[in-house]
Amino acid sequence: MTNAIGIDLGGTRIKAAVIDAEGNILHQLFAATDDNEWSAGAAWKKAVAETVKSLKKELNGNLISVGISAPGLPDENNRCIAFMPGRMQGLENFMWKEFLNEPAYVLNDAVAALMAEAKFGVAKNKKNVVMVTLGTGVGGAILIDGKLYQGAFNKAGHIGHTAINDDEDCDVTGMPGSLEECIGNYTVGKRSNGKFASTYELLDAYRNGDQFAKEVWLKSVRRLAIGLSSVSNFVSPEAIILSGGITQAGDDLFEPLKEYMNKYEWRPGGNKVEIMRASYGDLAGAIGVASYAMSKDHS
Repeated sequence: MTNAIGIDLGGTRIKAAVIDAEGNILHQLFAATDDNEWSAGAAWKKAVAETVKSLKKELNGNLISVGISAPGLPDENNRCIAFMPGRMQGLENFMWKEFLNEPAYVLNDAVAALMAEAKFGVAKNKKNVVMVTLGTGVGGAILIDGKLYQGAFNKAGHIGHTAINDDEDCDVTGMPGSLEECIGNYTVGKRSNGKFASTYELLDAYRNGDQFAKEVWLKSVRRLAIGLSSVSNFVSPEAIILSGGITQAGDDLFEPLKEYMNKYEWRPGGNKVEIMRASYGDLAGAIGVASYAMSKDHS
């Protein structure tokens, strides 16, 4: 049996899994990272190394490779994160293969999450799919003809940096009024004029009948629908998979989103994109990148 380790590297937690070729999770492990130590890099590098070491003990020599899921843009060979401006200092151009002394491959975290859904989850039998991750920011990934599409410079899929309104503030890439600015958790305070600090607080007030919260939330969902309708136009996928913490809003997200999609999506011949909720939770990135690493070693 062949197995691979997947590591999903985040600012506060490392989520790891060992999978087999069928996507079965054989082992899983979560480790904390100290966000205050990211600038030096020593804490998370040590935590990743210890996580791999612990999981290797469970494999009895069957490990074939390691996959690393992380924010940022990988290099052309998927060996490291080449661009991650502004945070996670020490991640850019860090060569995991040499550090871990194991075959190692790197994917953007949203791309890794889509890989999990395409191989083993809700997109298993679909060929053209887009994933949009809704969390602190908004990320994305694209599957075309059954294959991950990373594009020139491995930049494809950054749907969060699609402009929705050019009159508003620029995001981290310099894009004005981006989808990430419109619904990402990090802008809730700005969108609510300081009344709410998180999407959780905003939704709690919305569910309790707060009229201002309703206006802020539904405006955010409407703009998400505009962004997804644009994605439908320029990629024309069978399905758009939504993942990330904001999807925990459940029907409070998906029901108004359905109504807005009915209004904005172009549906020639009555064909429409299917909006789906991701089947994998915290381990999506780890599972996806482990599968990717396994496929690279078998290619």
